[in-house]
Amino acid sequence: MKLWNLVPFLITAVYAQDTSIAAVKQAFNNANIPTDLKITFNPKFLLEVALPQNGTQLPIIVHTGIQLPREETAITPIFSLIDPAHPLSSPSTTGPGPFVIAAVDADAPTPEDPTNAQVRHFLGADFFTRRLPLEDGIESPVLRNRTAAISEWRQPTPGGGNHRYIFLAFNQPRGFDEQVGNFVNASTPIQQWDIAVFMQEVGLGDPIAGTFMMVANPNNP
Repeated sequence: MKLWNLVPFLITAVYAQDTSIAAVKQAFNNANIPTDLKITFNPKFLLEVALPQNGTQLPIIVHTGIQLPREETAITPIFSLIDPAHPLSSPSTTGPGPFVIAAVDADAPTPEDPTNAQVRHFLGADFFTRRLPLEDGIESPVLRNRTAAISEWRQPTPGGGNHRYIFLAFNQPRGFDEQVGNFVNASTPIQQWDIAVFMQEVGLGDPIAGTFMMVANPNNP
């Protein structure tokens, strides 16, 4: 990616609306996400999720709890890991990686009867901070995965009601790449996935950052 294409996104990501870890944590609690996913959520950083749009439009930044139409969620997201105390030098505190990022729908097929939840919408590993093509090789908070996604991005397709699509970032433990295929691979169903069980199976530990968006089915609200 050429630098002039990357700069507008970096400016947007670094100065995005989510600037408070406490506010993100409160939004997760208000939405009952830690309880429903059976996880402990005490984030250390901000996970910025940018949804690229067609044409010349800038990516849409997923502010925690934002309501989005489905058509704006088609393209694989771009992720950044940001320390709000040091947004312009985040990699110095977050570390360069590797990180694991997962996304799930907690409300399939409907929030009232989530019998198919969780649905895995993305799972990727080997995310590292991106070194910009400048003379000094500046590290940016934008992440790039060096290996193919374990589960490619699946556009939200809510069956009915307003669904919580939750993104979580983790420090990647040693040996993750060697063992993850025992639990998630191309033939593993995406429905009725339990991220808390998966975290235990592969030794992920608690998430270090997260965010979520709301997407509804306009034909079946």
